[in-house]
Amino acid sequence: MDGFIIISKIVNALLLIAIALNLLMKLSDLKQGERGKIKCFQSSDLELKLMEMGCLPGEEVIVEQVAPLGDPISIRISGYLLSLRLNEANQIILDN
Repeated sequence: MDGFIIISKIVNALLLIAIALNLLMKLSDLKQGERGKIKCFQSSDLELKLMEMGCLPGEEVIVEQVAPLGDPISIRISGYLLSLRLNEANQIILDN
């Protein structure tokens, strides 16, 4: 179990480096009308929940609406609208 935790921390660190180098971005960084393709998830805690809602790697997402205070956001994915809190959108990594 300790090996899994170490690998998970290394993967998260590599994702953060890729985001800092603008190689990847988070769904929460997109503005209304922008689109991206899901690459992976930053946290395994929400991964299953997000995948059950249709947020699968390779799926294209479009930010349709943003609430006046910025949270939640509404995205179009797999032909339907899905509302996500910013903390959930922050866990979805997109190809840049």
